[in-house]
This record gives sequence, structure tokens and C-alpha cells, in this order.
Amino acid sequence: MLTQLTIKNYALIDELQVSFNNGLTIITGETGAGKSILLGGLSLILGKRADIASVKDPSKKCVIEGVFDIAKYNLKALFKKQDLDYESVTIIRREILPSGKSRAFINDTPVTLDNLQQLGARLIDIHSQHQTLQLTDDDFQFQIIDALAENTKNLNQFTAELKNYKSISSEIEKLQNQKTESIKELDYNLFLLKELEDAKLVAGELESLESEYETLNNIEEIREKLSHSNELLNNEEVGVSVNLREVKQQLSKLRGFGKQYQSIYDRIDSSLIELDDIFAEIENLEGQLEADPNRLDVVNTKLQIIHNLMQKHSTASVEELITIKEDLQDKVSITENLDAHISEKEKEKEHLNTQLLVIAKDITGRRTNIIPKLIKQLESILETLGMPNAKFKIELQPSKSFLPNGRDELQFLFTANKGLQFSDLKKSASGGELSRIMLAIKSVLSNYTQLPTIMFDEIDTGVSGEISNKMAIIMQDMSKSMQVFTITHLPQIASKGDHHYKVFKEDVDDVTQTQLKKLTPDERIVEIAQMLGGTKVSNSALEHAKQLLN
Repeated sequence: MLTQLTIKNYALIDELQVSFNNGLTIITGETGAGKSILLGGLSLILGKRADIASVKDPSKKCVIEGVFDIAKYNLKALFKKQDLDYESVTIIRREILPSGKSRAFINDTPVTLDNLQQLGARLIDIHSQHQTLQLTDDDFQFQIIDALAENTKNLNQFTAELKNYKSISSEIEKLQNQKTESIKELDYNLFLLKELEDAKLVAGELESLESEYETLNNIEEIREKLSHSNELLNNEEVGVSVNLREVKQQLSKLRGFGKQYQSIYDRIDSSLIELDDIFAEIENLEGQLEADPNRLDVVNTKLQIIHNLMQKHSTASVEELITIKEDLQDKVSITENLDAHISEKEKEKEHLNTQLLVIAKDITGRRTNIIPKLIKQLESILETLGMPNAKFKIELQPSKSFLPNGRDELQFLFTANKGLQFSDLKKSASGGELSRIMLAIKSVLSNYTQLPTIMFDEIDTGVSGEISNKMAIIMQDMSKSMQVFTITHLPQIASKGDHHYKVFKEDVDDVTQTQLKKLTPDERIVEIAQMLGGTKVSNSALEHAKQLLN
């Protein structure tokens, strides 16, 4: 509930601070005194857009602050969702700077207007004749029925399952689109994959094949060079090995003459060992050489295949071709497995569909059972409010698809007079009738759910004295379980309040200002007497005021 409101530098208000209590609070004042200014300021801390034109002194900051006791409102989840620190006594502040920039705070944490609106909607319901248009909205009508039907748990479960259902449906649609596109590419991907698989690619084989090709393609020249090299090494007369052995033999006789001769001998011996090894390797290579035209063709063909594939796929190695082959295998596999994946998702969707149908059926059943009770209560209240012939017809029709709140389409029909057909509220009810219907609905709702603070703005417009008395009694009853404000011009309603505030204008230093004052019991008698008989208060008006208050 709203416990304190502070307004600084707003419209005709220089500075105002007022505290409020539970129960029914009455606000009265002459036309133009500034009641709408109070509502405007309150609307700002509920998330309404700010206007620099509303600031009293544009050179100074405008501040509007509300203190709320929210312990009973179950708002911890909302605070957590908005990443705000929860406080059972919460302060909402709105500032309009001289630059025209607006700032909003919840418990001193900066927030967006959207954050403010979400919280504000749970704290205060400002009801005016304009708001009666909400009565004709399907969502609001369902909220009424579901509150009485105690459908909150079912609706939360339905909303969560519906979100999953829509997510799965969207996923299936994407998979089907993917399948359509993949099928177009499948034949080409299969063709490319077959080419790469037929090539039987092996990492590192390009270098090996190129080396083998050069050997087979130049075998005669290689054989000739190896043979000549062999001859140069081991010719009995001029071979390098023969001459080197002779050198070794000569130097062996000098080894005893000094270390330097032993060293040169050792080096010759090492060279001879190396030459013998080279000779053996040349003989081995020469022995392996064998002309093989068929193998040359095979190697040449494989090289041509590899180079063609590398050119086709713009790669520089066999390893890159192998990577492309693996990617194509994945794409083909995904395409071939899409049907199974889609089928799996379809089963999930069908399971969710079944669950949603069960929950929706329960929601519909609860709504169907409570509608007669709601109609009876509304018609009974409206009868006391001077609408004895008011009748409702509330019907549910099954929807072919899932809606955000179940599978029901709603007809909320009304007639105010006998002999007339039922029709939509907005067509069949006048503005004054809609106000009374809204009061009846809020009254019924207050018995079933914890409503936020409600502020009725001249809901009694166009209502007679006796009916206004009945309206006041209804608001009194509502105020037993919630905080209720009503701005009124009728003394019958004003007399029923637990607390009474007066809005008035006064001139301070030749500047008109709006003030709000809580009336004492004696001041209240005078205020109601003035509402009864005008500014000149008669004794009879004072007596009448006392009777109303008693």
C-alpha cells in the first residue's frame, strides 16, 4: 500500500509531503483545485512518460517519490527478475531534470520506465472513466474469470508448456527448411564426396608419389649415373677406394712417428669406411632399379587425380582435401539423418500438445464452473447500484488453436434493460454504467485476490445520492482487505471514508499553489457541509453532514 507521497516542483505544487493509511481514503476539493495534479504526479512514479512542461520551475529539478509497503504482494520474484534488491518497504522515485531528461529509481537503483511500469501495475490501480474501456478487453475479462476460478497455477503451467511447444514447433520448421535446402545440395555433395572417397587419399602421399614418379620416369639415366659412380669408386686401377687404400697403407708406416701422423691416418681410415658405405648404398640402389611402365602409369594417374582435386577445391595439400571430404561426410550424414531428427521433435511436440490439452481442459472446466457464480454476484451488486435489469451472458467457445491463456474464446455480453438483446459491453453500456460495472467487478475480485491499492477517480460521476451511498458501502467493504482511495464530489461517499484529505489552492507570495491537507473531524464536518450546500454553510447543512458521518 502507499504510505507516503512526496511531490516537489510539479505543476502548481511547490513542495508537498503527505502520509496515508490503510482503509478508505477520501480526497475532495473544488473543480480545478488540483486533484488531477495529484494523479499526474502519482502516474509518473508508476511509469508514465515525463513532460518538462509539467515542471513548476524549469530551472530546478522535479522530484516525485512514493513509499510503499509491499510485504503482502508477493513481489520477490519480480524484483529478482529485474535484478533489484527486494525491500518490504520500497521507495520509488522519479526525477525530471531541467534539461528535460527523466530518471527513475527503485530503492535508489536506477531503472527503466518498463521496469517502473511492471512494478507500478502491481502496486496501484488508478481507475477513471477512461479506464472502463478496459472492461471491453478480452484479456481483462479473462483475468476476472480466472481470478475467481483460481486458475493461476494452471495458467502458469500452461504458459510454460506453451512456450516449450512454440519453441519445438519453431525448431521443427527450421529443420524442415534445412531439409528442403539440404536435399537440393545432397546430389552435388554426394558427387563431390564420391570423387574424394574414390581417390583413396592418404595424408603425406603426395610427396611420396611425386618422388616415385621421378624415379620411374628417369630410371635409365639414374641407372647409368649410379653405375658410373660405382666404377669411379672401385676401379682396380683408378678407383677412389683403391687409391685411398694405398694411401692408408703408406700412412700406416708413419703412425709411430708422431700424433700428427696418427691423426691423418685415422681420418683416411674414417673416409675409407664412409666410402665403403656409400659404395654399398649405390649398389643397393642400383639393384633396386627396375623399369615398370605399368607402375609409372598408376603413379602418374594418381598424381593427376590429386592435382585435379586440389585445383577443383582450391587447396594446397592432400590433408586439406581429406578435411573437405570429412566435412562433406558430415553434411551428407546430417541430411540423411534429418528425417529421424524431425520425427523425434514431432514426438516431443505431440507430447507437449497432449499436456497442453489436459491443462487447457482443466482451465476451461474451472472457468465454466465459476461463470454462473460471477454472473450472480455482478448482477446482485449492480441491482444495489440502481441497475436492477442488468444481465450478463458470459460464454466460452473452444478455440481451434492454443491461445496465450488456454483454448477458450470468450463472449462477455451485457444488457442493461429488459427486452433488449445481449451485446458487447462497449455497445450496450453507457459510460456511467461501465463505471458501476467496473466497481462491481473490482468488488468481486477483492474477495478472491490481493488487489493493489486502487484509486477511483470520480467513479460516481452522474450517479444519484442514493446510488452513491451504495457505491460508498461497496468501497468501504473493499477497503477492509485493501487500500482504497476515491476522489469524489458527493458527500454521501465522502462521509464513508476512514481518512479525508482536501485538495485546495492558496496564494503564497502572489504565486498560486496546490496543497493537500488531512482534515480533522471538525474540518471534515465543514467540508461535507459545503459539499451539501455550497460555500455558505448553514446549520442544517452542518447537521446533515454530522448525520452522514455518524
